[in-house]
Amino acid sequence: MTMTMAEHIWDPAWECADRATIATQQLTRLQETVAYSYARVPAYRAKMDAAGVRPADIRTLEDIRTLPFTTKQDFRDSYPFGLFAVPPQELLRIHSSSGTTGKPTVVGYTRRDLDTWTELLARMITAAGVTDRDIAQISFGYGMFTGGFGLHYGLERVGATVVPVSSGNTDRQLLYMTDFGSTALISTPSYAAYLAEQAKDRGLALGTDIHLKWGLFGAEPWTEGMRGRIQTALGLSATDNYGMSELGGPGFSGECAAVKDGMHIAEDLYIWEVLDPVTGMPVSEGEIGELIVTPLWKEALPILRYRTRDLTAITTAPCPCGRTTARMTRVTGRTDDMLIIRGVNVFPTQIEHVLMQTEGTSPHYLLVITRDGSLDTLEVWVEISESLFNQSMSALTDLQKLLAKRLHSALGLSIKVKLVEPQTLERSQGKAKRVLDKRTAE
Repeated sequence: MTMTMAEHIWDPAWECADRATIATQQLTRLQETVAYSYARVPAYRAKMDAAGVRPADIRTLEDIRTLPFTTKQDFRDSYPFGLFAVPPQELLRIHSSSGTTGKPTVVGYTRRDLDTWTELLARMITAAGVTDRDIAQISFGYGMFTGGFGLHYGLERVGATVVPVSSGNTDRQLLYMTDFGSTALISTPSYAAYLAEQAKDRGLALGTDIHLKWGLFGAEPWTEGMRGRIQTALGLSATDNYGMSELGGPGFSGECAAVKDGMHIAEDLYIWEVLDPVTGMPVSEGEIGELIVTPLWKEALPILRYRTRDLTAITTAPCPCGRTTARMTRVTGRTDDMLIIRGVNVFPTQIEHVLMQTEGTSPHYLLVITRDGSLDTLEVWVEISESLFNQSMSALTDLQKLLAKRLHSALGLSIKVKLVEPQTLERSQGKAKRVLDKRTAE
């Protein structure tokens, strides 16, 4: 898709600022954020006192390393409002996580926070290609999840027409997509793949029934192979974006449709670090490590050095699109999502990469972990394509052997492969469930 510079950069003053200007802004806002947190959040005051650091000690950007980390456990220990810098009556909005693994992570926004967040989303949305001429269909869930509301207000700021269909009800999704002429789809990549599958089953044709141009996909890890399949199936330009509730929601970073080579970080409003998750020491530029983020704009809920647990690499090389901000690679996995199978570290995205590079597979798969005696066993269940399903048993056997060989080559681990019929694995209308761990039930 051809785009002009004016179309794909929302805020040139900061998205194209030189590195020295960005660093100066970051230091000023870091000092303000640290002082604000120390004065207004008792939990941070206690953490900083224990670490022997005071706001006046932050004289350079490197001094951020003297500050204590913030983790998801800090949110749980302070549930619901213990980390907030303002009383509940000053909040305009409260969001939270689902709380499926413990107490929900609660976040909130003042009026100023919501305005800043909307601007962050406007940058990301514009970078992805969406303009005021687009009709944007939001298939993220509305409610306590930050994604739906965040993208909604960002799209309105850009001037796009918003179709807030929310998640689920695939029949309605496709009805609106075709009847309203939606040109942008906002969802998880796994749900986009499912919509593509359902559109094909209903005989909906690209260009005639479906007029999508842009896809803004986030909230779960996905691979370049998955991107390719979605783009082909839906006829759109698919971009990745990144954020999480603790950081303010989506808006931390997003790809530009012009290049699609890393997600541009809003560096005037965030400081990033990439650390070795074991030693806590910085890794070299371009090397994969755990992403640590300090937002510089949050009035209701200031956060210092949040451990995202997400693994990525970052480059500060300028992008051909014209932006000068640092770019992060697609998240390869989470430190707490890593599977250890017979001493080998395995991330679901590594397996997805192999599956998406192999003809005859669909984007729907499940990793099933069991225990055979004292040894763990990993089996990959993957749906085959409709065309392959109708072929001979020998063709299926050949595919099964090929996948097992490629997975062994990629991971150094023998993995069982189970081919399943099309449309038999459970579909998700939100984040895809990729792992079924049966060891806990054994």
